[in-house]
Amino acid sequence: MKVRVECSRGQKTEERPVRFQFHDRDYMVEEVKDHWKGLDGEFLKVLADDGNLYILRRRTAGGADEWTLQSIGPQGH
Repeated sequence: MKVRVECSRGQKTEERPVRFQFHDRDYMVEEVKDHWKGLDGEFLKVLADDGNLYILRRRTAGGADEWTLQSIGPQGH
């Protein structure tokens, strides 16, 4: 699912999501829990202000800059 993501300002390699919009609701990113690179982009596991974990994918292949939501889950204890 496509999502709109607002990133921190800075160099492209240092940008991190600070907010994303999903189903007309804004979620603030409290913490980036994990970050890894894939074949055609990067993945970030983030903790949002609703207490859930989200995996966001940023597709960068071919000059694209597109964000999608890969999964949603409760924060484990």
